[in-house]
Amino acid sequence: MTGEISYRQAGVDIAAGEAAVERIKKLARSTFRPEVLQDLGGFGGFFSLNAGAYREPVLVAGCDGVGSKLKLAFAAGRHDTVGIDCVAMCVNDILVQGAEPLFFLDYLAVGKLEPAQVEEVVAGVARGCRLAGCALIGGEMAEMPGFYPAGEYDLAGFAVGIVEKSRIIDGSSIKPGDAILGLASSGLHSNGYSLARRVLLEKAALPLPEAPPGLERPLIDELLEPTRIYVQPVLPLLKRFSIKGAAHITGGGLPGNLSRILPEGVGAQIRAGSWKVPPIFSLIEKLGPVSRAEMYRTFNMGIGLVLVVDPAEAEPVIGALNQDGCETSLIGTAVAGEREVKFV
Repeated sequence: MTGEISYRQAGVDIAAGEAAVERIKKLARSTFRPEVLQDLGGFGGFFSLNAGAYREPVLVAGCDGVGSKLKLAFAAGRHDTVGIDCVAMCVNDILVQGAEPLFFLDYLAVGKLEPAQVEEVVAGVARGCRLAGCALIGGEMAEMPGFYPAGEYDLAGFAVGIVEKSRIIDGSSIKPGDAILGLASSGLHSNGYSLARRVLLEKAALPLPEAPPGLERPLIDELLEPTRIYVQPVLPLLKRFSIKGAAHITGGGLPGNLSRILPEGVGAQIRAGSWKVPPIFSLIEKLGPVSRAEMYRTFNMGIGLVLVVDPAEAEPVIGALNQDGCETSLIGTAVAGEREVKFV
């Protein structure tokens, strides 16, 4: 028969997909925990849950992506860090509910599958999983010709963790007088990039390879700095201290995320200036210009995670985190009032 057309001619290269899978198998294996029962390649990932270690085990699941931060990876041709962001956004979300991350799955969709690029992306995912102590047990890699511009892709992830039912952190025990602790972020993390790109790249036209005034490294390095993963420093504290509430500071900033864990009749007062705000935020605010309220509503402003503890435990928790290399400050107090965050 003449005029036949193949799947490859339509834009999907099965051989390239198989080559990419072979490249990433070793990366996934580097994240395996003892509970992983088989290698990649099946139709599902097997994870043996040691339920005997818990009286009432509860699984906690989270899903997130990297967002428009990916545009910076495309522009720089650097794809080894966005996978860390993908893992971080998911595991930090389940961590603040008291859960230990167990395993992770990723979703990578590309316009044209390039095995080397896929390997670079998944190398970041694997590194993030190792930092979080969870296993990369599977995922989906989709080649979708005509759906994404050349060289571009989308990346999302799914994390599952476990927590004892009696140890779930939900903020219900927070009361006026409790201490609010802020754990330093590594920078923008993975939120607010639409505004950051609009100000820095479109309006101010700052060159990515150069260090703008106020920054000590090239702008692209600052913008691609991976989201901090808080599992290693925070997880041990959950067994030593009574953490009453925890919030991952993502889109919505401190006002939008801290308010989500406050019980009825309790608000939060945050002391502006009680922590170091990284210079990238001041640069965006100045060049926008962007109002201070909009900055706090859009970005983490230097605080990536918040813990709420009894005042008597504030100093020991801060000391333990700082000793572990996670810069932590007392940034506020729970107060009687509406469930809202006010800056003082």
